[in-house]
Amino acid sequence: MPPAMPPADTPPTTRPEQELDAFLEAHPDIRVVDMVMIDQLGAARGKRIPVEEARGAYRDGFRLPGSVLALDATGETVEASGLLWEDGDADRVCHPIPGSLLRQSWDMRGAAMVQLAMRDHDGTPFYACPRERLIAIEARLADLGLTPVVALEFEFYLLSKTRDERGAPLLARAPGRSEPPQTTAVYALDDLRDFDAVLSDIAEACRDVGIPAAAATTEAAPGQFEINLHHVPGAVHAADLGVRFKQVVKGVANLHGMDATFMSKPFHDLSGNGLHAHISLIDGRERNIFADEDPHGSPALRHAIQGLADTMAEFTALFAPHANAYRRMQPGSYAPVSPCWGVNNRTLALRIPSSSPAARRIEHRVAGGDANVYLTLGAILAGMHKGLTDKIDPPPPTTGNGYEAHDPSLPLEWNVALEAFRESHAARRYFGDRFVDLYYTCREHERRAFEAVVTPLEWQWYLRLS
Repeated sequence: MPPAMPPADTPPTTRPEQELDAFLEAHPDIRVVDMVMIDQLGAARGKRIPVEEARGAYRDGFRLPGSVLALDATGETVEASGLLWEDGDADRVCHPIPGSLLRQSWDMRGAAMVQLAMRDHDGTPFYACPRERLIAIEARLADLGLTPVVALEFEFYLLSKTRDERGAPLLARAPGRSEPPQTTAVYALDDLRDFDAVLSDIAEACRDVGIPAAAATTEAAPGQFEINLHHVPGAVHAADLGVRFKQVVKGVANLHGMDATFMSKPFHDLSGNGLHAHISLIDGRERNIFADEDPHGSPALRHAIQGLADTMAEFTALFAPHANAYRRMQPGSYAPVSPCWGVNNRTLALRIPSSSPAARRIEHRVAGGDANVYLTLGAILAGMHKGLTDKIDPPPPTTGNGYEAHDPSLPLEWNVALEAFRESHAARRYFGDRFVDLYYTCREHERRAFEAVVTPLEWQWYLRLS
């Protein structure tokens, strides 16, 4: 298992350039380095610089405008964020995160990438950075003497580089096949063999950059796959690995002439992509506090469940960050629509997987595949922390079909979810007022712009009718 990336505020024990020196000695063909900041939507933003300039970035920091963390999905800065005109679109100093420098083996031009941590003008961690929000929330559990152990599951589609006449995505055609996959075949080995070249290269690239990835499986739709990352201690570390993983999948797919997408619902008639998080908590003696002979887990697990259920509606805007994400959250779709829980039941938002007592954990199944992994884990840890401190037991577990047992109660419309997030005491307690207001402002700006567009479907349905 690779060492965890330390938090951005960990003081260096050696000269920052030493990591770069060792890396370039091992990879002398590196020509460029991508300096990467992860924004609110989980997108990689930044600059590509010649390798000769990287030493200065490691020594003195690298400057990016704070507004890079106040963008909409199109990459435009949201003026109402307060990080553009009011701030003079000011630069802030960013420092490479130790342990995040990696070779992009899928880029034949000799490229590396390193992730950045942004500092505010006074040298403190910048409030708008999603990674810094997760660091702060994880610290609250550390104050209780607890460390999260996290495993992430990512679903994605492999797509053709071409689009249909409407601009809609098309499934990728496997090498040697005359047409893309046509049928849904969960756990189909034939489909894995068809795409073995790209999936094997993804697995190899994951090994190269220290991502503990399991084997791929086919999912509930043609062309859809799932790859799980093995559990690691530390939520920030797990999220860092998740960021790396998505870059690997997209990069390797591109090398094979395909696109990869983690978009929540790229096809209206096919399964959506989810991001599932498996989490347990270990104490100072490395004991899992959720462990219990009872399949429902320990009292601590049930308290954590209640905290997650209490905060789920308020945090839905983080699990489903944009318009398309709400197309995935439909009854009967394996995407949760109510904060219910139970044992070994995939129709529920909070699933206790079948396991040995020592491996007892919670699987959180709400987030879309395109959710920001830092904010997703931050929301989950916040809910757990609230539950552990409130010490309230949840209602009885659900058995059978959760969609039939519970009416939808999560906010399944974007505007409702955003308002719930803005008004949430829990969101402000754990993420901070400034971050909550910034996130709401950026997403609400994007929502209004999205809903102002007249779509081809409206012309088709209403033009002649009216």
